[in-house]
Amino acid sequence: MNTDSSDETIRNANFVRAWLANFERSLLASDRENLGTLFSEKSHWKDLLAFTWSITPHDSLSAIIDSLLALQPEVQASNFCLDEDRTPPRRVNRLGIDSIEAIFSFQTQAGRGHGLLRLLAENPEQAWVFTTSLEEIKGHEEPIGAMRPDGSSYSRMFGGSNWSDNRKEEITFEGREPEVLIIGGGQAGLSVAARLRLLGVSALVVDRNPRVGDVWRNRYRSLALHNKIGLNHMAYLPFPPNWPEFLPKDMIANWLETYSWAMECNVWTGTTFLGADYIEKNSEWSARVRTEDGKERLLRPQHIVFANGIAGRPIIPEFKGLQDFSGTLMHTHEFDDGSAWAGKKAIVIGTGTSGHDVAQDLQSHGANVNLVQRGSTTVASIKAAGLVHSVYYNENLPLEDADLVGTSSTYPLLIRGHQLSAQKMKEIDAEMIAGLEARGFRIDYGEDETGHQMKFRRRHGGYYLDCGCSKLIIEEKIGLLHFEDVDCFVPQGIRMKDGSVIEADLIVSATGYQNQQEVVRELLGDRIADKIGRIWGIADDGELANMYRATAQSGLWFIGGGFSHARIYSHYIALRIKADQLGLVNDSAQGARHQSTQGAA
Repeated sequence: MNTDSSDETIRNANFVRAWLANFERSLLASDRENLGTLFSEKSHWKDLLAFTWSITPHDSLSAIIDSLLALQPEVQASNFCLDEDRTPPRRVNRLGIDSIEAIFSFQTQAGRGHGLLRLLAENPEQAWVFTTSLEEIKGHEEPIGAMRPDGSSYSRMFGGSNWSDNRKEEITFEGREPEVLIIGGGQAGLSVAARLRLLGVSALVVDRNPRVGDVWRNRYRSLALHNKIGLNHMAYLPFPPNWPEFLPKDMIANWLETYSWAMECNVWTGTTFLGADYIEKNSEWSARVRTEDGKERLLRPQHIVFANGIAGRPIIPEFKGLQDFSGTLMHTHEFDDGSAWAGKKAIVIGTGTSGHDVAQDLQSHGANVNLVQRGSTTVASIKAAGLVHSVYYNENLPLEDADLVGTSSTYPLLIRGHQLSAQKMKEIDAEMIAGLEARGFRIDYGEDETGHQMKFRRRHGGYYLDCGCSKLIIEEKIGLLHFEDVDCFVPQGIRMKDGSVIEADLIVSATGYQNQQEVVRELLGDRIADKIGRIWGIADDGELANMYRATAQSGLWFIGGGFSHARIYSHYIALRIKADQLGLVNDSAQGARHQSTQGAA
């Protein structure tokens, strides 16, 4: 409960209550004129399922008013109130605009939600940011907290089956079909499975690795997250309070295994997804998997969720002469650690995160390393990124409040925010950047000076958050080559255009992964791959293309990104699937809606 009774908090709360009351009166009365006075000319509304059953941004006053009035007769939104149990209204400066920021609650005919409101501090009768998020469907609330089950169906069952017996039976799916098949047992797949279970939707996760968590466990030994733990908690189960700020990959791997058990996720490990066909007349998939014992099984889920990351197989480009190299060639995906290469010569091709990490690991084990830069790279120190990235998570807000604030930005606001962040990072890292440029390392901050965050959203690469490798480059402990100066690869290593040869015992390719659309093409066929289009990157409306919301193919969903993406957006995927099952979504309206938003820009 909010107990802050300061004069400023009371004054801010009164502004918010007055705005919400005026908004509701105008909305219920379909009063276009008055609604128009409640928003600034440059205002933004992002809806997350509450009004549109999708993730839908609006970036103009006319779009906001038109959509609210068109959707309200069906949605029947009401009871807009300041939420007294969340972070109290407060003065903040967001993107250079002094604002009163507040969290409110509301209801629709289908469910209950929360939203974020930013009023102009200089004119608190007008909002410039408005976010509506569906939290639960009426009658289908999650059985958590005070609503948790009492366990009587499997506790103290003398002579009967207990919890363990029930779990063993449930996970086999003998004589029944999962309603949702989830491909990938990493943080994204497990988050979706956990949320679906609490909504009463049966889900099966398949992962080709022998153990849950192997997707992290099998990566190179030095791998750790480059952002802090506060951003990366998983849904329902935050990491232990004594865990480090930057999580190493094996802690993550073991936590995923624990999470899967604790949240009662149904997971088949050692199981390969072979492909699927969509059966239109039955609104279901015919999905083929090969289980751990080598047998194939046909499953009939209504939905398939790809939670296998946002990329496919590792790519090693066909560089001229590379096939003639006589040493060891591998992709970073295969790299474990540099201990076997002490005293030997190594070349790492690519200057993204993996390329830098592998080069640093090799150098720390005593290898002579050259890093080959193929194109300019965005570089920021972990310190700088931590100070300006995801600033909401540094404001001592409850996680659910920070998540709501973090999801409120539409594309124009993201651009402005990341431009401001990139400028601050430049200032913080000025000495490091100057040192890198003096060595010939090519730096950029993206096509619109938005830095690594928009590179992540647009291409999932092209940047590095420095955890020590930049210093090694500056101090010439790691050599730097430019790919444009390379003539070809030769048995001994690389021949440069000046005729010199850079020898190598090992070449590591940090050259990225296959596009997820091509993975879909292999597994679901050309028709579906072409139908949905690009996966990840920027859609026409500024959201991530085909991620976290309905695609052009019925029953097909994608989730990927970091831990925060898994925590936040698994909620909306699970809730939307439940709404589909309950018949709450108008398919024709939703189809038209997502057709207009899913193309990549």
